[in-house]
Amino acid sequence: MRAGPLWRGLLRACTIFVSILALSLVVGAQDAMVNFDPATTQVTFTLAATLHTVHGVFKLKSGQIHFDPQTGKAGGTIVLDATSANTDNTSRDSKMHAEILESAKFPEITFTPTQIAGPVAALLAGKGTAQVQLAGIFRLLGQDHAMIVPVSIASAGNGQAAQFQASTKFDVPYVKWGLKNPSTFVLRVSDTVNLEIHSTVQISRSTPSH
Repeated sequence: MRAGPLWRGLLRACTIFVSILALSLVVGAQDAMVNFDPATTQVTFTLAATLHTVHGVFKLKSGQIHFDPQTGKAGGTIVLDATSANTDNTSRDSKMHAEILESAKFPEITFTPTQIAGPVAALLAGKGTAQVQLAGIFRLLGQDHAMIVPVSIASAGNGQAAQFQASTKFDVPYVKWGLKNPSTFVLRVSDTVNLEIHSTVQISRSTPSH
């Protein structure tokens, strides 16, 4: 009978300990936030053709990614301004916007990440470099396409909001995805376009609102 109060005390202490541990895990479960700076972001595309290679640019409207460092689960959106696509050829650009990108109807091209894989610990420490794989949904002309994007990240500083240089390069099979091929009888172009992004990003630990 004397052991009753002792066991109740131990049980109460264990309950308090478990509650504190659970609370600490919740507090510590902060997402990593990646913020893109549109002013320092360069988005270029390259389209191979029989006579010459077409080079063009897009503008970044906004970009923010958040991910759980423990599970790799990611969210957020990177938004390109489809109406800003420019190849420095007025006639070609008019056809590109009207017939291929249909930018008046679909003014944004987006990438929504769902998962990140790779050595993210060094990034959160504000130093080092990393090669990561970013899986997500690429939305073009209102259609969603699953893809995995390779991203190179190099540290450019440290602290709570570490600054990094991020870059990626990948092919977009635009014809396979339903866009028109602009080839003519004389000019033949590739059915894939290469997209390249270079940006300065800030990586920090913060719990995002959902």
